[in-house]
Amino acid sequence: MKIIIIGVGKVGYTLAKTLSGEKNDVVVIDKSSEALEKAEDNLDVLCIKGNGVGANTLFESGINDADLLIAVTGSDEINMVCCLTAKRLGVKHTAARIRDPQYAKELLLLKEQIGIDLIINPEHAAADEIVHLINFSPAINIENFAGGRVKMAGIKITSDMPIIGQKLRDYFNKNQSPILIGAVSRDNKIIIPKGDFEIRDGDIAYIIGKHSSIYNFCKSTGKYSQKYKNAMILGGGRITYYLTVLLTAMGMKVKIIEIDPKKCEELSEVLDDVLIINADGTDEEVLLSENISDMDCFIAVTGVDEENLLSSLMAKQNGVKKVIAKISRISYMNVVDNLSIDNIVNPKLITVNQILKFTRGNNIESLYKIIEGQAEIGEYIIKDSSCITGKPIKSLGLPEGTIIATIVRRNEIVVPKGNDVIKKGDRVIIITKNGNLENLDECSLGLIGGSHNELLNSIKKFGDIISL
Repeated sequence: MKIIIIGVGKVGYTLAKTLSGEKNDVVVIDKSSEALEKAEDNLDVLCIKGNGVGANTLFESGINDADLLIAVTGSDEINMVCCLTAKRLGVKHTAARIRDPQYAKELLLLKEQIGIDLIINPEHAAADEIVHLINFSPAINIENFAGGRVKMAGIKITSDMPIIGQKLRDYFNKNQSPILIGAVSRDNKIIIPKGDFEIRDGDIAYIIGKHSSIYNFCKSTGKYSQKYKNAMILGGGRITYYLTVLLTAMGMKVKIIEIDPKKCEELSEVLDDVLIINADGTDEEVLLSENISDMDCFIAVTGVDEENLLSSLMAKQNGVKKVIAKISRISYMNVVDNLSIDNIVNPKLITVNQILKFTRGNNIESLYKIIEGQAEIGEYIIKDSSCITGKPIKSLGLPEGTIIATIVRRNEIVVPKGNDVIKKGDRVIIITKNGNLENLDECSLGLIGGSHNELLNSIKKFGDIISL
């Protein structure tokens, strides 16, 4: 697949690295010589210096035979114009990062004229993930499948949990829990466990099933989900805006601390019934004066990773129940695992998952990478001509390190065993290591997905913001 990326900032660079690593032909365009030099030195991509809006630059990049153009510059307006120009020059599909809420209504009206097939809003996606983590407090991270009917929750295993030291088949035969532990992270390495696998203290178990089933599993192991009433947010950027809208709609009280007085004024104009404080939230005296110890949640979403980590650690030391930090540098992820922070959110990785799902064409309904990309979880819909329908799962010959985690059949959610059979119309959720999902078509599994509905889904998210 030939992909052109306009803008090689943090998100653009991460996209270029991931997409070129998946054997795509990637061209990157940027006006910054420094950004292009970094990409040229470290990535297998073609670098072009220029303005992505200009037709000459796009022709130089080979726009007329490109499959996808992704515009992720720092300007929403430039990204929209890039997509509009690219569509008129012959590119098949376009994706744009559009983050400003003021464009929501315009996008609903102008999507056809602009020609955007996929709308990327990392800040809204990050806010949405934070809300999921607050709603289900035991989880390190949580993802939705089958329209929210199936969830995957990453749960940190601690020494007091009764599952430790037991073989998985023995534990689940005894407890009859309708969930599956589909993957385990141990020492930053991914394991796809089998029945004789034993869970250890410190593992992160990725559990798949209905929300109620995961909730009951956590409850039975002493991981109770808590209800939170108030939150303190550090930082006054777009994530804070989206997050505050969502949290206040849930009935939570929100307090925002932002050091920039201009941002405080902007937030006060668009947010009602929210206390906004102009102060340095990395100063522990400020946090104490604002009664941080009385907060249920502390969420650090400034633009500086180090500030987010430092303030989050102070919040945890002062007794805050749920502490979440935004981290942009993927290299920090391993370090953070050893800290006491409850959850980490990385908008770049969320964006990469969105783009990967789109670039895989019509094969995947949902796609998530976990554990720094060591494993993928994909959702497929079985079509009429599939060669796997009517066959026991144990006879399908799936690649090593690949399992069928869940089958969704109408209103039924099945955690399958070897003798279970897949039927036409089933939604199948698959977990695999090292990018095996990309090769499943070669096995003629006959799977179809829903990326053709991606534009409607993206636009709907913007509409949800307006209606809140």
